Amino acid sequence: MNVLTIRGLSKRFGTKQVLDGLDLTVPAGSIYGFVGRNGAGKTTTMKTVLGLLRPDAGEIMVCGERVSFGETATNRLIGYLPDVPEFYPFLTPREYLSLCCEALGMSRADIRVRSEEMLTLVGLSEEQRRIKGFSRGMKQRLGIAQALLARPKLLICDEPTSALDPIGRREILDILLSVRRETTVLFSTHILSDVERICTDVALLDGGRIRRQGTVAALRADRQADSFTVETIHASDADLLAKALPGVSCTGQKTVTFVGDDACMHRVMAYVAENAVAIRRIERVETSLEALFEEVVEA
Repeated sequence: MNVLTIRGLSKRFGTKQVLDGLDLTVPAGSIYGFVGRNGAGKTTTMKTVLGLLRPDAGEIMVCGERVSFGETATNRLIGYLPDVPEFYPFLTPREYLSLCCEALGMSRADIRVRSEEMLTLVGLSEEQRRIKGFSRGMKQRLGIAQALLARPKLLICDEPTSALDPIGRREILDILLSVRRETTVLFSTHILSDVERICTDVALLDGGRIRRQGTVAALRADRQADSFTVETIHASDADLLAKALPGVSCTGQKTVTFVGDDACMHRVMAYVAENAVAIRRIERVETSLEALFEEVVEA
């Protein structure tokens, strides 16, 4: 089952065509990376899913229900974290979540229980300071807690790790990974290492369209790199391999990368054994999302 289905979504701002027949499907239970360069249309897509922007064309379904501009009944199924969340700075995180729970119509008992659950989830249960003293990472964590209060079927996060330091990024990614048990996660980013770390699925956006989408494993398998790297102990041995064997892609001081299939690797290993070449390692080069994305945007 797909939690989110988008068909033929188009949106123009003036003379700029931001989305041009975008198709996207987000499976239930996935952590879905929505990848594109800055300005590629990721935020426009998300705001359209939330019914905040009127599309020029296309259809959006959330859990089988159609999204309509200005009529946001489907938003009861969605939790949303914008790229820069805003809060009442004079409140503590507990007070803020209690206020949000009241707006959702929860009972007093449910408010207390759910607020504590979410504060514990995002690591803010012991925090007594007012929100005005929070760092960017703490505000992102509180924003995730707020977005999850109503137990949404889909959590949408717009650039949740942007402008965070490495520790803050890791904390946010760990939280997104943990909430997969409760909800499907869709997050936009241009940081490909974040996607490789936690995502089950990914869509690559360029030119207003999805150029590639599917599971991370499947996308890598479709473009499995036929190359491998040999690292030698001595630089002279690397030079020997580079001169003696065909298919050399690049050479470092003590490394040689060969382009070829398993048969090519076997020939290299046979040469290494026959000529007593001292090697430190030999490994297959795995296709990275960065390489896939560069291929898409440069096509």
